[in-house]
Amino acid sequence: MNADQYQKMGKGAGFVAALDQSGGSTPKALKLYGIGENEYAGDEQMFELVHEMRTRIITSPSFDGNRILAAILFENTMDRTIEGRPTADYLWAVKQVVPILKVDKGLADEVDGAKVMKPMPNLDDLLSRAVANGIFGTKMRSFITLPGKGLDAVVEQQFEVARQILGHGLIPIVEPEVDIKSPRKAEAEEQLNAGILDEVGKLDDGQVVMLKLTLPETENLYEELVGHPNVLRVLALSGGYSRDEACARLARNNGVIASFSRALTEGLTAQQSSAEFDAMLDKSIAEIASASAT
Repeated sequence: MNADQYQKMGKGAGFVAALDQSGGSTPKALKLYGIGENEYAGDEQMFELVHEMRTRIITSPSFDGNRILAAILFENTMDRTIEGRPTADYLWAVKQVVPILKVDKGLADEVDGAKVMKPMPNLDDLLSRAVANGIFGTKMRSFITLPGKGLDAVVEQQFEVARQILGHGLIPIVEPEVDIKSPRKAEAEEQLNAGILDEVGKLDDGQVVMLKLTLPETENLYEELVGHPNVLRVLALSGGYSRDEACARLARNNGVIASFSRALTEGLTAQQSSAEFDAMLDKSIAEIASASAT
């Protein structure tokens, strides 16, 4: 493991850029960017276009390691290059941004108010490739709508897979997202907090995970996790909140930093000039970094 990356990820100021939209969410990301589904044919062209979008973001003068700690990549992005260098290498060597890889294969159908992750039969192979590519850590997402048994199943699966990832020398980001539209959101978050505290308490000394959580209804709900010796960092997802709303909520949760996707790229379009694009991205990064500094 890269000691400089570990130090930056654990103690650095800034936030994590989530640039990991996968096959299912890519058309929506491109549409928001101003590229409709009638402008490309097939997955290969779609992934080429979204890589161009991500390359434009990552190579922008506004995108650098002073305000951005890490970037989460989709597997397809890890396998591509930016300015002739493998993406993960470009991020760290050129931008001083820690590279992280999304490893889940999407969500299973909802059971008991929650969606666990689909099986990942080739995970060990992917993790070995991630290590070879200079990846620091991983991210995997589940989805919770209601408190109850389904929520417990999500937490159990997340930490089971996290141990597999730790075995490869990578730092996992555990992401059990709570639906911002849940009618019992606060209750689900209380149960989730207790469940995660129980699981991180079972980790060995020196084993650390990162957490990526929905911005909670109760301010500083995750305070104990922020200070936990087995938690390297607590990140917040934007979860469908607008950038302004997400940043306002984030600022009220001390020690939690952003890991935003939609809220980061809000307002960026393919039609903007380089100057317009960089100005919009700079504004977005400044706002999110400021909210992450509390």
